Amino acid sequence: MPLAHLDRPFDYLVPQELAADALPGVRVKVRFAGQLVGGWLLERVERSDHPRLAYLEKVVSPVPVLAPEVARLARAVGDRYAGSLADVLRLAVPPRHARVEKEIIASAAPDKPTVAPPQELTAAASEQSTAVAAQHPAARPGALGVPEPGGWRDYPAGPALLRALAAGSAPRAVWSALPGEDWAARYAEAIAATVAGGRGALVVVADGRDLDRLDAALTATLGPDRHVCLSAALGPARRYRAFLTARRADAPVVIGTRAAMFAPVARLGLVGIWDDGDDLHAEPRAPYPHAREVLLTRAQLEQAAALVGGYARTAEAQLLVETGWAREVVADRAVLRARTPAVAPTGDDPQLARDPAAATARLPSLAWAAAREALRVDLPVLVQVPRRGYLPSVACAECRAPARCPHCAGPLALPSAGGAPGCRWCARVAAAYACPHCGGRRLRASVVGARRTAEELGRAFPGVPVRTSGREEVLVEVPGGGGLVIATPGAEPVATGGYGAVLLLDTWALLTRADLRAGEEALRRWSAAAALARPAAAGGRVVVVADGGLAPVQALLRWDAPWFAARELAERRELGFPPAVRMASVTGSPAAVADLLAQARLPDGAELLGPVPADGERERMLVRVPRARAAVLAEALHAAAAVRSARKAPDPVRLEIDPLAMF
Repeated sequence: MPLAHLDRPFDYLVPQELAADALPGVRVKVRFAGQLVGGWLLERVERSDHPRLAYLEKVVSPVPVLAPEVARLARAVGDRYAGSLADVLRLAVPPRHARVEKEIIASAAPDKPTVAPPQELTAAASEQSTAVAAQHPAARPGALGVPEPGGWRDYPAGPALLRALAAGSAPRAVWSALPGEDWAARYAEAIAATVAGGRGALVVVADGRDLDRLDAALTATLGPDRHVCLSAALGPARRYRAFLTARRADAPVVIGTRAAMFAPVARLGLVGIWDDGDDLHAEPRAPYPHAREVLLTRAQLEQAAALVGGYARTAEAQLLVETGWAREVVADRAVLRARTPAVAPTGDDPQLARDPAAATARLPSLAWAAAREALRVDLPVLVQVPRRGYLPSVACAECRAPARCPHCAGPLALPSAGGAPGCRWCARVAAAYACPHCGGRRLRASVVGARRTAEELGRAFPGVPVRTSGREEVLVEVPGGGGLVIATPGAEPVATGGYGAVLLLDTWALLTRADLRAGEEALRRWSAAAALARPAAAGGRVVVVADGGLAPVQALLRWDAPWFAARELAERRELGFPPAVRMASVTGSPAAVADLLAQARLPDGAELLGPVPADGERERMLVRVPRARAAVLAEALHAAAAVRSARKAPDPVRLEIDPLAMF
């Protein structure tokens, strides 16, 4: 039941006619409060502490789709995020597709298995995946042989990581990928080493493009039919068929998007996630789990290896390294220098001395020259422009400095019908705004869309083909000849042989977002684009239109994401922000938020921050506790929600643990 006060198992009697099909993990129908409701059979036992029990009404399907290890994981995730088991299971198991189930049952062995005694059913179900997986050729030790280190040789700890995976150990690694790295091939090699050791693997990526790339790399490494892809974009039938294939251990490897983080994998030996800072990894439905945290929980529960990779590094990944939970896998500086393109900012003093207009021009002369030189030698040019979905912002028309509220330093925005600018944080009107840098009073939009940019650059470079990649159409790959590619962040296509130049425009749109992770997100987006450029020795250049003294720009110049992540984590420790502390967000009407917090027995040392306005008439309160008290906080909030649901409180309250957006 999704209600918080009913978030516990309930006992029922199994009638004799359903005993054969009532196995742990099947869907059932039961009578609850006079209504017929759906449920999961979690366990078969001989006796109950309750004197009077109702009977199971129906076994919806004899296929045990809920694996015991996934049920344990769902309970742990629900506890961590102050949610209910029912909500987590709704995310973990896709909706039933009867036709697919019939096909699976028809293809199974015709002889019905003998029914085991009730006390043995749960143990038999928990061992089913292991027994089936052991019969699969790809899962037997030595079936594929220990793979060669391949591209992992560029990282001093890379070969040791593969050897540990092939030996059946459980190493935990945070990997900082080199520019131009074929990350999908590296994950495929790590998966192959795990499979060679007789275990399964699960890797989660952010979107369909990354999934297709990893799918192709795994097919080339393991061969066909050795893995399944799980994604919500597959559609109900294909997704459920892929899920049942994984549940039956017909393939030892599962890859997918966020929907695959709960996928059943027999004898799990490796969990991995690529680009864990992408907000697509955060589930938008209650209890709002993050794929990284779910996978790390699985690694802890099932004693599996973990591989967190990306071109950039999040503060959460840095915390894993600093606490010793994981080891970092990075390249030597000599290898890094050989693989990195030449990166230059446009706002540092030497550049301003040569081009005084670089601080105000949208396309400074340095960026213009880099694009012209790449096109002259017939190399493609990538231009990254922030997508329209980012927070609208304005800047001084004279010096291009971001316009901030004089009262709270929040970002200003121009009203749609003209008039004075208003603050997006405190809603005050800044009628007499004057730029603190140059004294200018005129404002202009600081972001120009990708389509407008493509038109401008098309006129600037006549005869050069211009392609756009963004919301309407996302390109996967472009040819290696001369041409301009205008892409929004996350939609950059791969160019054959790499780009000759990468231009990062309108950087203020990323850096001035009202978000705790603005700098981290900017560096992640820039690194993903810069990684597509050729090495400096092959003519690759990256121009970032920003001040070279900013910390994210410095990290990009040196390609030193670990340094920036350590700096970011240290600042968050000092200010008391996640992941250095555990924080919960309580959103609802003022009365409902006050009621829940009054019912919650918050741990000692808990701090209440707020309230701050949320959407509509709702408000948000933040509760901050040390990480050591995180479990107590989640338990207290869940108990308070249970009291409200038992009272049938009319106003709903949204609970989030470590929310991505806090302000």
